[in-house]
Amino acid sequence: MAIGQAGKNTNILSSILLQILLYLSGAYSVFYFLSTLSMIIYKSHVLSYPDGQLTLDVCLLFLMAGFEVMRVYWGVRGNLQESEIYTGSNLIAMVATVLLALYFVIWQSYVLRADVIIGAILLCLYGLTGIMGLGAFARFTS
Repeated sequence: MAIGQAGKNTNILSSILLQILLYLSGAYSVFYFLSTLSMIIYKSHVLSYPDGQLTLDVCLLFLMAGFEVMRVYWGVRGNLQESEIYTGSNLIAMVATVLLALYFVIWQSYVLRADVIIGAILLCLYGLTGIMGLGAFARFTS
């Protein structure tokens, strides 16, 4: 418990571990996006993509990048401001990014071993961040 300016007791509810995980997952997401885009380009040149699947994979990757930017922003802002709305929005955006990450690990047209490895690391980061986010959300709402 910390003592505020006027001698009032103020509780700090934000989580340093959640903040670290958000920054780490944000940085890893940049690596994930660039490497997945590179692998899609590689697969499009080496393998014959079914009609429309290349466009779908690229569009879903950019959609995932958009959700990821919102997820990290809302998570950082929600944790620092101890906001239930932003933290809850972070968790909802995480569901979308997890589903898209699962698409790239399981359901995309061609899945390389590298896709599975970098996707598994991303999903582990999402899992840790989700657990810490749920804990922070529970503290903020109580």
